[in-house]
Amino acid sequence: MPQRSAEDPRLTRVTEIALALPDVTRQIYGSHAQFLVRKKTFSYFLDNHHGDGIVAVTGKVLPGDNKALVEAQPDRFYLPAYVASRGWVALRLDVGKIDWEEVRELLHGSYMLVAPKG
Repeated sequence: MPQRSAEDPRLTRVTEIALALPDVTRQIYGSHAQFLVRKKTFSYFLDNHHGDGIVAVTGKVLPGDNKALVEAQPDRFYLPAYVASRGWVALRLDVGKIDWEEVRELLHGSYMLVAPKG
C-alpha cells in the first residue's frame, strides 16, 4: 500500500507555487517551512507559530502595503512577528476559502523584492 504523506495539503500547494520560481529551495522545521531564493528568505509557511493556532503564508510587500492590507482585511491578513517591521505580511490560510491566485501573487511579489539582483 502506498504511504501517504502527513504534510499539510496547504503546505504542499504553497511549496508547488514557490518551487516553480527560479533558484528556490525549501527548508522544513516541524510544521513550518522556509522558502529561500539563493539563501535569502522570501516566505514562510507558519502552522500554529508560537501556539497562535493560525496557519498562514508570509511574504515581503512594498513599503506600507503590509499595514494597509491588515487595516483593510484584518480577518485575512496580520503583521507577523519579527518581520512585520521589515515590510512583511501574513495571509491566513485557515479562514474561508483559500484564493490560491492571491497566494501566488504574494509569493511572486515577495520573491521579486527579496531575490538578489543579477
